[in-house]
Amino acid sequence: MLKNKIKGILLMFITALSLFVLAGCGGNQSSKQSKEKVVKVGICGSNDPELEKVAKNLKKKGIKIKIVQFSDYSQPNTALANGEIDMNDFQTYTFQSDWNKKHKTNIVSIGETVVAPMSLFSKKIKNIKQLKKGDKVAIPNDVTNEGRALQLLQSAGLIELNNRKIPSLRDITKNKVGIKISSLDAGQTAKSLDDVTAACVNSGVASDAKLNPQNAVYREKITAKSKPYVNIISVNAKDKNNPTYNEISKAYRTKEIAALIKTEFHGYEKAAWTYKVLQ
Repeated sequence: MLKNKIKGILLMFITALSLFVLAGCGGNQSSKQSKEKVVKVGICGSNDPELEKVAKNLKKKGIKIKIVQFSDYSQPNTALANGEIDMNDFQTYTFQSDWNKKHKTNIVSIGETVVAPMSLFSKKIKNIKQLKKGDKVAIPNDVTNEGRALQLLQSAGLIELNNRKIPSLRDITKNKVGIKISSLDAGQTAKSLDDVTAACVNSGVASDAKLNPQNAVYREKITAKSKPYVNIISVNAKDKNNPTYNEISKAYRTKEIAALIKTEFHGYEKAAWTYKVLQ
């Protein structure tokens, strides 16, 4: 009888000890998970290998980046302002400035990423000089990209513009060739190539559409004037000094990421911080 009672006590002790050990292990796991910082980063499109590499590198430091994809340029800033994401990686200085003015938001940059030259693509001509009177040319319809596309057409010698900082179709002072310019959603410019003679296409859209930048009819040149079109990492102003967010921004601008951009994008995008003219 006494022996059975001792066995029972030992069994209860072992059970209690096991539960304590298990609880301890669970607590450590929970503690580990709670220390991991999860940051939601919005992008436009589906191809951002450099951010994926940054995410992989920072995971070792306890920062988990969750990439959130959006289908058009209006969504990432709306989501950021509403607190649905923590930061975004898709826009230029000019786009951000225009967005803030129009939507009364306070979104700021915490670091530069890439400069992505806009290109004029065509399935119908091989040379810019082949454009003739009446040919249709599509450009993006959002304010900043429309202005950038018009400046691209001006640098190609097709049109002349007034001195407005961000030009619109109304600011064309001379259409030298007589091309017909129409604007549509930036995401549709590449798809329009079957219907128009040529289209000004953003690098991200061109990349998603598998357009080879080497086959572009004309490409934007990187100069000091390209600064407004440098892509940036953006956050709400209240978070501009957030150490985790700034750690992500810092991790982007390395030799490793610059090499990855060169390898992955074949000229679609270039590491902005490597160009002295942009500093």
